[in-house]
Amino acid sequence: MPATAAGPPARPPDPLALVRTRQYAVLLVVTALLGIPISAAAFGFLALVSELQSLTYTDLPSGLGFHGTPLWWPIPLLAAGGLLVALTIRYLPGEGGHKPAEGLATQGAPAAAALPGVALAALLSLGAGVVLGPEAPLIALGGGLAVFAVRAVKRDVRPNASALLGAAGSFAAVSTLLGSPLLGAFLLMEAAGLGGAMMGVVLVPGLLAAGIGALIFTGLGSWTGRGTYSLALHQVPHAGRPDLAGFGWAVVIGLASALLGTAIRRTALFLQARVERRRVALTVAAGALVGVVALVFAEWTGGQPSEVLYSGQSAFGALLADQSSYSAGTLVVLLLCKAVGYGLSLAAFRGGPVFPSMFVGAAGGLALAHLPGLDVTSGFAMGVGAMCVAMLKLPMTSVLLATVLLGVEGITVMPLVIVAVVVSYTLTLRLTPVPAPAPVPSPLPPYP
Repeated sequence: MPATAAGPPARPPDPLALVRTRQYAVLLVVTALLGIPISAAAFGFLALVSELQSLTYTDLPSGLGFHGTPLWWPIPLLAAGGLLVALTIRYLPGEGGHKPAEGLATQGAPAAAALPGVALAALLSLGAGVVLGPEAPLIALGGGLAVFAVRAVKRDVRPNASALLGAAGSFAAVSTLLGSPLLGAFLLMEAAGLGGAMMGVVLVPGLLAAGIGALIFTGLGSWTGRGTYSLALHQVPHAGRPDLAGFGWAVVIGLASALLGTAIRRTALFLQARVERRRVALTVAAGALVGVVALVFAEWTGGQPSEVLYSGQSAFGALLADQSSYSAGTLVVLLLCKAVGYGLSLAAFRGGPVFPSMFVGAAGGLALAHLPGLDVTSGFAMGVGAMCVAMLKLPMTSVLLATVLLGVEGITVMPLVIVAVVVSYTLTLRLTPVPAPAPVPSPLPPYP
């Protein structure tokens, strides 16, 4: 019997065919419309966090008759905050959102029923002054609000379209938080693990939402006089050209950051497992201990507890601008106290891990800059990048966070930052236990 001729090989599907469809154009319009209310809601969330921090650390002590805020004030306040956060996590749906000790979660928007718990747990945590940032709650709230709004209008939204719109909502919510819409976009895309043609499919609506969000943040910041709550560095010292000594310091900073980041993360995960078994009592204890650490720093160095508390976002620029007023010893104490408070906050509270990792790395880099062969800006940038990648395991985002904010000087120090990030990332992966085999999650499906 004669052999049948084989037909021509089937062509692989064109992943960009979706972009040419009418449905994709409709998706972009919906994304742009959603970006307006979601970014306004994100701005309101950040404004409320700022008001709560001012209320709890300035207005409340003054109202109770204190002249200034006592150095011991964070201890009872953080204990009370821990109680409220624990009750929120225990009794509201969604357990207050993702657990920051487990990294930066970007996959899947929370259900509508979980959104109040996510918002309340984050507001209580950040308002009390824990060492966490607002980026992770904003990512969750932005995605959840986008999906909720679309499903409220059209209940039969397909899961892949819902996922795309949820991602766009997250882009809008963090559009200016890291200083640039592009930095937020890189953070979300790298954390989600998307690549190839699929990255373009998801990135276009995400960038559109981020652009709309940045405009809304800028407009609201100007109208209210509050600014955009954006990370910014206004005074950046001149950086020397990279040399052999600088590359040697890049290796040292990368190794030290990987060891410190691994210690913080493992401690946080160890404590998290215990906190979950006795949620209320141990969350209160963790909050009180964060306050004790802030008090120790203030008593030891003559500084303020606020230098240890909070995410470090608002103090980030001042740390670099005022670096000459910090001795090497003070910076080391600040690094250690911030790292301890960071680990405790990761284990028991709700918030994001990005800004504290940047601050810890910056303090370490500035401390090492007191030694020969390392200038201030290079040490600052390498510390930020190396500690970010140790905590987040996002190498591209870590390089960009450490350099883009520095402006022209960031271009000068970028080769050193890359070396420090690569060394830290490689050692961090070697020190991370291999997880048990699990099904590999499929990438975000296109919207048909």
